[in-house]
Order: sequence, then structure tokens, then C-alpha cells
Amino acid sequence: MDQTRYLFEHLMNDDEIRNVLDDQSLEAKERNNFHPPLCEVFRKPITQLRTGEHHFFIDPEAKKQLPDIIDNKVQYLIEGQTDDLQAVEHFSRKRRIGIVFSGGPSPGGHNVIAGLFDAAQKANPDSQIIGFLMGLDGVIENEAVELTKETVDHYRNLGGFTMIKTGRAKINSPEKLSLSRQTCKALELDALVIVGGDDSNTNAAFLAQELIKDGIQVIGVPKTIDGDVQVRDEDGNVLCAISFGFHSAARSYAQQISHLCSDGSSDVKYWHVCKVMGRVASHIALEAALQTHANMTLIGEDLINYVDKKLLAKNQHHGEINFDAYGVTLRQLSKIVSQAVVRRARFGKNNGILIIPEGILEFINEIQKFIIKLNTIIADYKHVHGSDFHGAFPTLGEKLDYLKQLAHKNAPHSIWNMRDDAMFNEIPEFFREDLLMERDTHGNFPFSLVETEKVLMGLVDEYLKELFERGSYKLGIARAYYEKTLKHGGLSPQEYGPILFEDYNDATHNFILMKKIIISEARLKTSLIQADKMTENDDIHPVLLKILKKAIPDFKTRLHFYGYDGRGSNPTRFDCMYAYNLGNTAFNLIANSVTGQMAAIKNLEKGFAHWEPIGIPLAPLMHLEERKGKLSLVMEKSIVDTQSPAFKVVKSLRERWLAANASIDCYRKPAPIRFTGDTEEDRPITLILNGSESLKKNLAKA
Repeated sequence: MDQTRYLFEHLMNDDEIRNVLDDQSLEAKERNNFHPPLCEVFRKPITQLRTGEHHFFIDPEAKKQLPDIIDNKVQYLIEGQTDDLQAVEHFSRKRRIGIVFSGGPSPGGHNVIAGLFDAAQKANPDSQIIGFLMGLDGVIENEAVELTKETVDHYRNLGGFTMIKTGRAKINSPEKLSLSRQTCKALELDALVIVGGDDSNTNAAFLAQELIKDGIQVIGVPKTIDGDVQVRDEDGNVLCAISFGFHSAARSYAQQISHLCSDGSSDVKYWHVCKVMGRVASHIALEAALQTHANMTLIGEDLINYVDKKLLAKNQHHGEINFDAYGVTLRQLSKIVSQAVVRRARFGKNNGILIIPEGILEFINEIQKFIIKLNTIIADYKHVHGSDFHGAFPTLGEKLDYLKQLAHKNAPHSIWNMRDDAMFNEIPEFFREDLLMERDTHGNFPFSLVETEKVLMGLVDEYLKELFERGSYKLGIARAYYEKTLKHGGLSPQEYGPILFEDYNDATHNFILMKKIIISEARLKTSLIQADKMTENDDIHPVLLKILKKAIPDFKTRLHFYGYDGRGSNPTRFDCMYAYNLGNTAFNLIANSVTGQMAAIKNLEKGFAHWEPIGIPLAPLMHLEERKGKLSLVMEKSIVDTQSPAFKVVKSLRERWLAANASIDCYRKPAPIRFTGDTEEDRPITLILNGSESLKKNLAKA
């Protein structure tokens, strides 16, 4: 027998070896066997609808483009009456339901399918679930497969969108709408479930409008790790607190960041800069901060509220208002970060953890202006010239020349002027190239491709060098270390202390700071000569050189981007349960004959016992937004609310977590993702804080 085959067969006969080499780990097998609990209403034989009293601002354009679904209301799923035979028969009839993933993977997606499949089979074992392959392209091109129990069971509680894959296509033209309609009719679908983010649910709204005359229902499901699909009514009531996948991704990133906290506080020589997903909103950064207690976390939405008081006062003195004083600039932001580095260094902490969302640049004044203007210029070029901007100007130099020509035209309403051109050319070349890169399919600037952390930390490094030259950036030295070192070198600590350090005579300072003037060997020698401790011809004592070297900071950074690893992680127990119940919600909305709704679970922030499955009308969530240089009707993204309890808590703890003092850092070690065990958190910390009534009362008193 062939030796390789013999070895393989021998190994497979050994239970222990077979288990460790199996394609499915023991953890994956255990996950497959986990049965997420169902909301109470789904344990009833049938459900029915109760219309909720919720109000939304209706965009006139939404009313115009989505007339047949604009009057939809929020629907609560409640127990149905089993003595109503007609209702039971309608609920239990055989159905063919299509489902499609759209956009990037999000942990829990497989459980949406499992929930839909199980609910459909429970109502009628002859019902069929059709999975469209590779995202909405599968709908447009009629690429689909019937999903079987064996297939669904294989992927239960596992991460990824592997079962039917996903894609970035959008149904955003009359032709694509027509092709999608043909597919749904050809497959004789009763309904289509679209699992995706804001753009995908926008597609769901337009498809619902398109298919309503054919009697084909369309239901959206909120999916995005960014957490920016949230819904409140006009009165501020939370209907959808977060999208599925957010908790898992944030926990995955937090676990990795926590490892860096341990590493950084071990060798004490790096600032780890952790960029996390979040192009438009900083929800993940906020949750990661709560999970890890990183030394510093930048929340983009908070930067909007920054005010340059000096600039404001200067202009007000002349009776003018300078709107550039509102909102942070890139250079101001670098100074904010630099000051945090300096303050920690004061206590000998030559290390730290900084978390930034990938879309931080979108919240920075001059960068936001450039992005808006460049988006419009790029879109307009194609509209006017009929050719692609990047194809016409392939090199950075050619692009810059074109912008300069626009500026020199000096037209009264020119979008790009001489001041823009001058400011743009002050930006580092690699960053200018980034700002001019190709936009995504929606005309948006691709923030995740920009080395945001490199841009920011380059400016931080530059400013820290300036502060060092001024003598304002030094590493504090432990008093005990200084005194021990000088004694071992045969020198008197008390004699040299006042010469070397600003605060040596203050006995309350356990960390002492070298005088501003002493930033080099030459400056140290001058100070010692002036104090009559040596002459021009003497060499500096080696022990004093050792102390000098200890006081001079060496700022080093390590840059990390957490993106694909988190969105491909296995779901937390929260996301397993949430996604599974979303799948059940989608089916029950279909079984109750609604369309143009988004499946959601109300009261996520209050814990599982309070969860309420609902349908949220999609059309009222649409508003006009700039896309590719023109206004389009889309679902609005939800950004971090700086008045929310979660944000206020993080803001109040910033100083403690920065730990710019002699105490140890406050790092928190989040648990690894799992779905069993009594210590597993039952929801994101953000939701726990936002749902806490006692916290809200305390904040109101503060």
C-alpha cells in the first residue's frame, strides 16, 4: 500500500488524532449544536400584527419615489389566534422565499438563514428557501440554489457568509430592477429577504416598490459590523439599537487590542495605533474603548464639537465669525494626541494604546471639505466629458495640474479655488494621492484604503520633535531609580538633583522631570559647568549620561488595522441569538403579508427577556444624500450620539484611562468570543450603558 495512504488510514483510525485533524474543530461542532433561544412570540403556533404608534419625518422625495410603501407603519409581531382557521391556513401555506447577502460579511449571517429556514419549515415543511449566490448579482443574473437542512445545519452559529457568498453589487438602475423582477417571477418567489446595510436596505425599499404589483414581498434585515444601521422614530424611541455582527466584530478587535495592551505595558517602548472599522460612524471604536480601556480613543463625532477658542476670540474681536474655528483640523488633532503622549511620558510611560475609527478623516474640517469637493469634481468630469477622471489623468502630477487649471480659471462659483489649491499642496504627497484615489461604486471616498494612522502619526511625530526641542517632551525618571543609580556611581543624588531636575526638591514627586534646557550632552555639560560640577576639559560622568539617556524619549509607533479579521469572526452568543431571531422575524412578517419592512428586534439594549420582534417601514427611513456628486434617495446612516450615556461614560473616563500619572494602566481584558459559559456578556457594553435607567438618572443629575 502507498505509504502516504497507509499513514492517512492509520491516523483516521485513531480517535484522538482524527478529532484534532478534522475539518471541523470541537468548538465548531459544539457551535453547530447550539440552539439559540426564540423570542416568546415565535414559540406560539402562529403570529399576527399589531400596528405601533410611531411617527417618522417623511422626505417628500421618498413619498414621490416609493408611493406604495410610504404609508407603511411599524408592525409588532404578537401571538395569533389559532381559532381563526383562515389566518392559520394563510400563515401555514407553502412558500418559496429567496434570501441574499449584500455587502461585507457580518458574524451571524448564517443564523439569519437558519432562523428563516426553521420558521418556514415549522409553518409548512414543504416551504422552500432559495439562496441567491454572490450577493445581489445572483438576483440580477438568476444565480440561485435551494437550501437544504443539511446545508443550513452545517453553518449554524458559524461566522462568514460562506453558505451563499456575498457581493458588492447594487440594484440601482431601472435595468437592474427589471432583471431582478424577472428573476423573482421566473423562480416563482413569494418573497425576497435582503440581508445588508443601509445601501442594501435602500435596495430592498425600491425592490418592494417594484414588485408590489406582482405580489412579491421584500423584507430587509439590518446587517453591518459598523453598527450604523440604527433606527429611532421622530420622538427618539429606539426601534433598532444595533445591527447584527457589530458585537462580534467589536469583541474580535477588542481581543486583539487587549493583547497589544499587555505587550505594550511589558516592553514599554511602543505606542500601538489601532485603526478599526467604521467609515462613517465610530460605534466600533466606542465599543472597543469600553471593552479594553485603551489609553486614548478618538471618536469622530466628538471632533465635530471641537472649537478653536483662540481663533474664535481673535475674529470676534474684529466683529467677525470664523467658521473655520468650529471643528478640528488635522494639525490640531495631531497636537491633541501629542499632548497625551507627553503627559504619559512625564511619568515614565513611553508607551500607550490609541484607537481610531477608519473614517476619522471624514470628521476633520479641511479633509472633509477636500473630499466633498473632489467627489464632485470627479463625478462632474465624467458627466461633462463622458470619460473617467482617473483614466484621463492616470498620474498624481496630471491630477494636480488639472486641479490647478480649475483654480486658475477663477470662475465666480468655481468649486476649486486658489486657496483650496494652496492648502491641498501643503498636504504630504502620499496623502494627496490617497485623497485623489478612485471612489467606490457609490461615489464615496474609500476611507479603509487610506493609511489614516500613518497620516496622523506622522504629524504627531513631527510635533513631538518640536516639543522636544523646546524641552517640553521628556521622560519622567523614578526618583528611587535616580538616587540608586547615582549612589552606585559614587555621586550624591542630593547634590546633583537640583541641577538636573525641575522638581527634585518637591518630595511629593515620585517621578522627576529633567530641566527643559537639558536636551543633549552639550546642554547637560553646560549646566554642570555653570553649577561648578565640572570644567570645559572634563568628560561628563558616565552615570549622568545614563540618566540623560533615560530622560530622552524615543517615540516609536506600531500601526495596526483591524477590519476583515473581525467581520469574519465567529458570532458571539448575542449575535447568534439576535440573527436567528431576525430570520424568524423576517419569515413572520412575510407570513403576515407585509412588504417594504425591515425585520428588527426592539429592546435589544434591555436584554433577551425584553426583546420584541417588529417590522420597521423602510420608505420613511429614506432621505436625500449626496452620492457621486448628485442627490440620491438612500437610507440614513446612524452616527454616535455624543449625548448618549455610553459616550458620556467614555468621555468621563478618558482621564482615568489615559493614566497620565504614577499609577498602573487601567487596561481591561475582554473575554474571547464564545457562546457558552456564565461569564459571557449578553449584549454589547454600549447597549448595556444606553439601556441603563439608573445611569440615565445619574447623568441627568450630573
